[in-house]
Amino acid sequence: MMRALSNSRYADVSRPSLAAQRARLLLALAPVALLAAGLFAATAHAVEVRFEPVAEGVYAFVGELGGRTAVNEGLNANLGLVVTPAGAVLIDSGATLQGARQIHEAVRRVTSQPVRWVVNTGGQDHRWLGNGYFRAQGAELIAHTAGEADMRSRGNDHVEALRAALGAKADGTVPTLPDRWLKQPDERLELGGVVFEFKHRGGAHTPGELLVWLPQQRVLFSGDAVYVDRLLGVLPVSRTLPWLATFAEIERLQPQKLVPGHGRVTDLATARADTRDYLQALRAHMKKAVDDGTDISAAVKSFDARPFMRLLNAAELMPGNASRVYLELERE
Repeated sequence: MMRALSNSRYADVSRPSLAAQRARLLLALAPVALLAAGLFAATAHAVEVRFEPVAEGVYAFVGELGGRTAVNEGLNANLGLVVTPAGAVLIDSGATLQGARQIHEAVRRVTSQPVRWVVNTGGQDHRWLGNGYFRAQGAELIAHTAGEADMRSRGNDHVEALRAALGAKADGTVPTLPDRWLKQPDERLELGGVVFEFKHRGGAHTPGELLVWLPQQRVLFSGDAVYVDRLLGVLPVSRTLPWLATFAEIERLQPQKLVPGHGRVTDLATARADTRDYLQALRAHMKKAVDDGTDISAAVKSFDARPFMRLLNAAELMPGNASRVYLELERE
């Protein structure tokens, strides 16, 4: 009978102790807890922005080397931070509104100073699409006027591409143009008492490519004029002849520390090997092909890419880069 099971003679064998019941419950709930933790992690930030010191008062965040993904939230480019007595200077604002919030959180872990100035080094999404967030915080946005048309023409396309790649993590992102357009090839500003020199040599990866030189610290933020560890990308808006002129300016400056657009904080020798040498080799090969009347397909296939296949994304980007340089040399 049912009642017999409840008396003390059967208690130990028919019903586990309270401690055993708790242990079984914890085991049963463990997969649920893991699933909940996974769901929480998916909604939390998948990548942490952390600014590391480069020189006194100067910091860099080194983004992932791969493309834009929901995992890296489009934060796959390097950013800079300079702390001055009168406020912080942010070099590039990230690709999205949500990414800009993360960047600001990272700035706050370094300094209590407000972000008063944001410099956009180029027209790629991760250089300026976080501008709207920082303007709302009261920052002045600075870029070179040579990049204005590019930003205007490609801004909405960038946002659509980010929505496709990042999903909801791109929500709220609105292209926001700079407030101050630099007009000269060389301009010097004192921001918060720190000297900044801005150098534009006609474009590079994008038309507004801007070098940010800190002469007192001898640190250069190159934007996408320099890639290390991964192959650079030649876009339809890229121009490789002024890109090499931009690199010549970098060589003239002889920075002690060079923060590239992509890849680890580096030196001039590595920048030469990973950026300049590739551009020179590609232009030399394609110029000869154009001069000799070689078909573009044959020219692309005959380029000796072996010295550069060590770089991430080389196999993927090499054919498109070669084709665009051939077409650029035809126009020259």
